[in-house]
Amino acid sequence: MNSSAVGHARILLFPGLLQWLALFAMASLSACATLHQSLPETMHPIPESGPVVFENAHGQVSAQKSKQIIETLEDASGDDAILKRHLAVEEALNQDSPLVLGNKLSLLQDGPATYAAMFAAIRAARHSINLETYIFDDGRIGTQFANLLLAKQASGVQVNVIYDSVGCLDTPAEFFDRLRDGGIRVLEFNPINPANAHKRKWRLNNRDHRKLLVVDGRIAFLGGINISESYSSGSFSRSSKKKHGKSQVGWRDTQLQIEGPVVAELQKDFMDTWARQKGPPLPEKHYFPKLVTEGDEIVRAIASESDEPASPIYLTLLSAIDHAERFVHLTNAYFVPNPHLVRALTGAARRGVDVQLILPGKSDSWLVFQAGRSHYTELLRAGVRIYERRDTVLHAKTASIDGVWATIGSTNLDWRSYLHNDEINAVILGTHFSRQMEAMFDRDRAASTLIEPARWQRRSPLQHMEEWVARRFEYWL
Repeated sequence: MNSSAVGHARILLFPGLLQWLALFAMASLSACATLHQSLPETMHPIPESGPVVFENAHGQVSAQKSKQIIETLEDASGDDAILKRHLAVEEALNQDSPLVLGNKLSLLQDGPATYAAMFAAIRAARHSINLETYIFDDGRIGTQFANLLLAKQASGVQVNVIYDSVGCLDTPAEFFDRLRDGGIRVLEFNPINPANAHKRKWRLNNRDHRKLLVVDGRIAFLGGINISESYSSGSFSRSSKKKHGKSQVGWRDTQLQIEGPVVAELQKDFMDTWARQKGPPLPEKHYFPKLVTEGDEIVRAIASESDEPASPIYLTLLSAIDHAERFVHLTNAYFVPNPHLVRALTGAARRGVDVQLILPGKSDSWLVFQAGRSHYTELLRAGVRIYERRDTVLHAKTASIDGVWATIGSTNLDWRSYLHNDEINAVILGTHFSRQMEAMFDRDRAASTLIEPARWQRRSPLQHMEEWVARRFEYWL
């Protein structure tokens, strides 16, 4: 899938979109008003919850041990009140997803580093490889993945693949047939063609936007990076490749490599998707090995599904922003915030929290780009600082809050991720990983352009019109 197809897939769900501009604009006014009433309220005060409970490789740890862990985290953070607030929010909102101790994390930036790590893990696989991805294209990168997966399947490793039907719209069916012919179990998520839905309910607008790889049940990767030629070069590369005579800029994205007990939660998420999509029974291949402590990071895996009343990933982020005291630093590819997120960001800024956003200065989706920009004025007036990364295509989805709370995953800050997509994120608590996140944020900010409020107010009437038009489509983007 080429660099324009990611955003293109959003539009393909609505044939004749531009031709029906006026009709949809009118309909969207009532649709958004209705939806606004159904969105969850922000979390003030901190929700009631019991004692914070942790799990490790052996199961739930004792209350005394949990207390000792919290005291250690407080000493490292230098401000026990801030940490306690974020722990309370996490425990209250995500009691079905455990806070898991003993994990090792590697922060991967851009495609080359991510693919190298994923290839190494796949080559070392002994039992199983589970891959769930929005885009799996048939270019050079996709072919490398396919060849390696086929080789591992031939060697006795069971390979199972879930791909999204819309995300892979440009990938020929023969590409996946080749994987099936090689013994790989392949499942198409919510097929576009209802005839291929079989026993599943046909839900065209529900997409699998996750990017998840689990190898041997011991190592996992998640984040924003698809399997696509778009990621073949790094975002900070001095030279850009040329394709068909045109300069091709690198894509800026972030992936997380995870080793440790929380990988079992991610394996469960893959298996749950396979079961919900009515996939055939999988060969027994030791998917849940006994895991051991690999590091010191505390991680919660959070998966969201479109049929939930509210996305737990979104609620977690919203509440973390609501209870921030020092800073909120967000980097996101598709920024089309609903009213609650706007209120959380502006509210934080007005109470003195340093709120900074790094957003795309160019995008593969004109509508998403302009719809996001339509919110700049309100945010800037509240004191939010907005930066645009214009030298690359920004596709990362990360957040760092108060130096103790961070998240990486597939979730965009738009209505589609909140309402229509299956997504997956990891939330990390503690100062060590947060420092790495802040260093990454600083580097991206240094390569970005600050939106000056005074200059923003002087933008052209045409720009105002483009923003107004795009905003009519927020719900569907």
